[in-house]
Amino acid sequence: MGRTHTHHRGVAGGRWKKRAPKVQRVFRANLQVMNVLVDGVEKRVKLCTKCLKRVKKDIRDGKRPFVQLVSNQPKVEAKKVEKKVEEKKVVTKKTPKKAAVK
Repeated sequence: MGRTHTHHRGVAGGRWKKRAPKVQRVFRANLQVMNVLVDGVEKRVKLCTKCLKRVKKDIRDGKRPFVQLVSNQPKVEAKKVEKKVEEKKVVTKKTPKKAAVK
């Protein structure tokens, strides 16, 4: 819980009706939907950004995070596609075009 406070200058003498209103508000967590591995099964869960940041830092530092993100898992299909693209680049060579003679 907290209060919003607009920065309204008010009037000299501090008359109440001219003061800036202060209204109650609720601070909510910044939740993001992520795909997570739970017991080898992919599930969609909501993680707060603080937890997500911690998981990514643990992965970067080589520690075991408390949650395995699916986006960080290596995919076999993606590697196959990359190899095919590399093979096509090697086979296809551009030949220089001859100048048109008129």
